[in-house]
Amino acid sequence: MPNLVKIATDCQLFGADGITVHPRPDERHIRYTDVFELRPIVHTEFNIEGYPSPEFIDLACKVKPEQVTLVPDAPDAITSSAGWDTVTHNAFLKETVAEFQRHNIRVSIFVGTEPVMIEYAAKSEADRVELYTEPYASAFAVSHEKAVLPFIEAAKFAREAGLGVNAGHDLNLDNLNYLHQAIPWLAEVSIGHALICDALYLGLKHTIKEYKNQLK
Repeated sequence: MPNLVKIATDCQLFGADGITVHPRPDERHIRYTDVFELRPIVHTEFNIEGYPSPEFIDLACKVKPEQVTLVPDAPDAITSSAGWDTVTHNAFLKETVAEFQRHNIRVSIFVGTEPVMIEYAAKSEADRVELYTEPYASAFAVSHEKAVLPFIEAAKFAREAGLGVNAGHDLNLDNLNYLHQAIPWLAEVSIGHALICDALYLGLKHTIKEYKNQLK
C-alpha cells in the first residue's frame, strides 16, 4: 500500500522516463516477485539496480530490463554509500557485464569520480557509469561550483572513454538543475527518496512534472 503496479503505471503516465527498482537480498525495498509484476507494465525504461549476486543475475536475465545498474552494496547495507573499486573487481565486473549483454541488457556501473575507477569501468566493457552524487549533494549548499567540479571532470572522462553517463543519489529539486546544466550530456538520473518526499506536499503528478522541468 499504495499498489506498486499502479504507482509505476501512474509515474509513467505523469511523465517519468523510466522506473528503477533495487531488489535487495532481504527484499525490504522491493520484492523479487514485484519485479516480475512490474515488467509487463513498464513501457518506458526498466532499470534494475543491485549487487550482482547469483540470485540478482538470474532475476535480471529472466526479466530482461532495458538496463542493469551494478552497485557494490553489501547485503546488510542500508543504502549505497560508495562506488565500485573497479580496479580490484575488474575481472568479476567484466564477466558480469558480458553475461547481461548476452541478454541484450545495457549495463551501468556505479562509480565515484576517480578517473581510474571510470577507466576500469570502461575496461569492463560496461555501457555506462552512474556517478554517485551524494558528495555533490552534501557540498552543494556550501559552494555549487566546487561541488560540481569533480563531477564535470568525471563525466568528461567517462564520455572520452566511450561511456554513457548516468547520475544518482541525493539529487533533488534544489540541486538537480545545476548538475544538469553543468553536465548536459547526462543520459539519465535516478531519483527516489526526494521525489516521494516532495510528492507528499506537491502530489505525485506535479512532482514528476517539476523534476522533468529541471532537466529541460
